[in-house]
Amino acid sequence: MRICILVTGEPPAPLDNQFGDYPSMFERLIKPAAPHFRFSVANPLRGEKLPAVSDFDGLLVTGSPAGVYEEHEWIAPCAELIKRTAAAPKPQVGICFGHQLMAQAFGGKVIKSDRGWGVGVHDYRISQTAEWMSPPSNQIACAVSHQDQVIEAPMGAKILGGSDFCPMGVLEYAQGPAMSFQQHPEFMHEYGTALLRLREDRIPADRFGVGIDSYNNRTDRELMGKWIANFFMMHGN
Repeated sequence: MRICILVTGEPPAPLDNQFGDYPSMFERLIKPAAPHFRFSVANPLRGEKLPAVSDFDGLLVTGSPAGVYEEHEWIAPCAELIKRTAAAPKPQVGICFGHQLMAQAFGGKVIKSDRGWGVGVHDYRISQTAEWMSPPSNQIACAVSHQDQVIEAPMGAKILGGSDFCPMGVLEYAQGPAMSFQQHPEFMHEYGTALLRLREDRIPADRFGVGIDSYNNRTDRELMGKWIANFFMMHGN
């Protein structure tokens, strides 16, 4: 199965040299559950042309420091690719910014939340279990790093999970085989900690300290990697 990773953000220097780029993080996350997947990368941030839907079997949209409501010239074409992928119909998964862009592309609403920064490891309750959530779990712990949130889900979307801080943290959409997480399962603890320390001057001190400490806790990132692989395989041709 051919998975195209749509790059909408890149690790800040010097973390890119230490931990690699986001496509490599996603490959490390998903490959154990789907060793037969083949990955390609499309990076509009570097002026690369977006792929045709016929070039891949599934689309994965990464996180980004950008906001989906900002006027970057690459955002609208990425949203159109999401819509074309849904119309194909081919499976797609969004992560953090990808979660927000997917929700917005399908008619939802995203804002910079008055709840402020979400950082560190957050627990999301799973309120509805989808077939691809195998093995099932009623809770997922995973890294987050965001200020923006989906506040209105698109018509027909299922809210599968979230938290008091981020109620719409896991969505599955009616517009095609598409689902998304606000969390960052691709973040290893070491990367999440290093990224948070790099952003210390932007984060309230109390939230920063709790976030750093939370990386001592276990996460369910491997389970989420399996869920992502399951979703692609269940909906792929």
